[in-house]
Amino acid sequence: MKSKQRFSEEILAVIHKERILGIHVGTELNHRVIGIWVVVVNGRVFVRSYTMKPHSWWRTFLEDPYGEIFVAKRKRGIKVRAVQVKSEKLKEAVSAAYKEKYNTPGSVGYVAEMSRSPSRDTTTELVAI
Repeated sequence: MKSKQRFSEEILAVIHKERILGIHVGTELNHRVIGIWVVVVNGRVFVRSYTMKPHSWWRTFLEDPYGEIFVAKRKRGIKVRAVQVKSEKLKEAVSAAYKEKYNTPGSVGYVAEMSRSPSRDTTTELVAI
């Protein structure tokens, strides 16, 4: 079942422009807000994990798919649900979006790594709830 809730055009534009997204993962309060890279593809919001450590934000989302994102210095978060992406075509579109957005000399190496497995397999859509 697909969510009818969507991010507003204004929020999508800010997410597309900003290089770092504040995110709080899971419903437990023991996780702090961290900054991660984010892209928008066809009006949808996607993130990937670079490290996949045991207690990373991505692994937390696998167990508890709810959280909040913080956009444009807003004090209140926007509640989201994390949905793991299975479509290879969509993963490829997300890779292309990362390459376009994070194209500085210091970023391209990370983007190349994030465009390959296993990082590519962590592609996650953040759906507004």
